[in-house]
Amino acid sequence: MTEKQRICILGGGFGGLYTALRLSQLPWEKEQQPEIVLVDKSDRFLFAPLLYELVTEELQTWEIAPPFEEILADTGIVFYQASVTDIDIEAKRVKLDHSSELTYTKLVIAMGGKTPLNTVPGAILHAIPFRTLNDAYRLREELRLLEQSNRDKIRVAVVGGGYSGVELACKIADRLGDKGRIRIIERGDKILKDSSQFNQEAATKALEKRKIWLDVETEVEQVEADSISLAYKGKVDTIPVDLVLWTVGNQVSEFMRKLPLPQDSQGLLKTNANLQVLEHEDIFALGDIASCQDATGQLVPATAQVAFQQSDYCAWNLWASMSDRPLLPFRYQPLGEMMTLGVDNASISGLGLNLDGSLAYIARRLIYLYRLPTLKHQLTVGFNWITQPLVELLT
Repeated sequence: MTEKQRICILGGGFGGLYTALRLSQLPWEKEQQPEIVLVDKSDRFLFAPLLYELVTEELQTWEIAPPFEEILADTGIVFYQASVTDIDIEAKRVKLDHSSELTYTKLVIAMGGKTPLNTVPGAILHAIPFRTLNDAYRLREELRLLEQSNRDKIRVAVVGGGYSGVELACKIADRLGDKGRIRIIERGDKILKDSSQFNQEAATKALEKRKIWLDVETEVEQVEADSISLAYKGKVDTIPVDLVLWTVGNQVSEFMRKLPLPQDSQGLLKTNANLQVLEHEDIFALGDIASCQDATGQLVPATAQVAFQQSDYCAWNLWASMSDRPLLPFRYQPLGEMMTLGVDNASISGLGLNLDGSLAYIARRLIYLYRLPTLKHQLTVGFNWITQPLVELLT
């Protein structure tokens, strides 16, 4: 081999980071060892399923969002904090902001999407998405200001009755207590339509206990600074609101849509079961930027669990494709669903187990602790979780 090969991984979420970490652990021959480069616009990895705990301050930022520099120490992985502005497919170059470029031998696209706010008038100006650390910080600050305003009621509308909407509504209800007036707005005829019956029932029980109002079969017509207009069976009502949270939809970036790569109607990259972009065997895509059918032909959902599993296959297939070994088609294994349903409450359904309440809350924490990116971080966070109650008891 005359020159160093480079695997360039775009996006440091579950798909990108865990692919990079797994690649660094595989048994490369010395002359085949590529440079592994990870690019992300943030300086921190976000363990997104625990983002809700920042709203109630059950967890701290360092626990769920460790810096990439800390995670990648001693791995040999090179990290670039930068935004990707374009990809030259023919020249195999990734263009970054500040006019810098990276060449690649193999490319992994795992940048994910963003929450679209341009579908309803006023949403861009007045609604808050919930996907990033900055979204959580913004929400927490808004809640703090509302709590300090000494108003009798704090009215919050959560748009979307999927996992994120239900989990967020329960956390906010527990934070605000008797002051909170929370409603979930869902265009379908029920919440959590893709969830198991057990989790649906556990969530319904949690929402009823917290007196969270459900507006099903309801569309958002407009969002204003202090009101939201809702359409139900042809009638539009405008109700007062202090805060609107947006948890629905996924939108790819504009530059991704312009790439000369096979895409579906939503702009998601089409891949084969080996996670390779169609017609481009040197480009892999995973996570919620990809439209992926696994080895059985099923279209896999865009969840953290899927990206977590895809990362193992992606790393193996990159290694195999550079080591003259056969690639493995991705086989998605549904491991069940976990939801947080407020402080000290959760629901778990899957693999023959149905559990809710405080035991499910503890089990969910332990499962996610095991999935944190490095053993060092797992031990640090786990030690903090064990000792924190003792510190609070003594102080």
